[in-house]
Amino acid sequence: MDDTRGTFDRASATWDEEPRRVKLAEELAACIAAEAGISPDMDALDYGCGTGLVTLRLRPFVRSITGADTSAGMLEILREKIRNLDVPGVRTVLLDPEATEGIQGHFHLVVSCMTLHHVADVESLLLDLRRVLLPGGTVVIADLEKEDGSFHGDTIPAVHTGFDRKEMAELLENAGFGDVRDITAAGIEKVSRDGRKRLYPVFLMVARA
Repeated sequence: MDDTRGTFDRASATWDEEPRRVKLAEELAACIAAEAGISPDMDALDYGCGTGLVTLRLRPFVRSITGADTSAGMLEILREKIRNLDVPGVRTVLLDPEATEGIQGHFHLVVSCMTLHHVADVESLLLDLRRVLLPGGTVVIADLEKEDGSFHGDTIPAVHTGFDRKEMAELLENAGFGDVRDITAAGIEKVSRDGRKRLYPVFLMVARA
């Protein structure tokens, strides 16, 4: 876990310079706004927020949003954006993956974009997300479709090679969520580790507490 955090810390300074990451954040934020029933009286959590590419795009739709991540470097970039853009209603939380108490607070909306494939114990994380959702709240998970392991290079570690949608829906239901539905939200075109250009689908899954 420390190695993973260090990897993202080192990558944080140039993270936003990759156009496909910015494009994906725009597409996912638009899908979340359209699919999750967002309203301006909601308090939201962006789990695994990174540099806030999705966090700040969702901010105009909600009352407040918390960006949470295990990478101090990523969160520092987000805090710089908040200061430079003078954005109210955004706070950051540095997560300790070894802490037993997990995420703190209560939220109407929890989103997590392209994060779960870096998480070893997805079942425990979903239970934690369920715990912090207010009754009737919404969780939104965006992540890679199951792929052959070619998406990530050697620089960014991944625990899972994407997810089968049916299996992810079952994990959400086992964690206590209902009304699970999914759409294809985006596609990431990139040169994979085998040197070929590929299109990797990204699903968006919405469920209720």
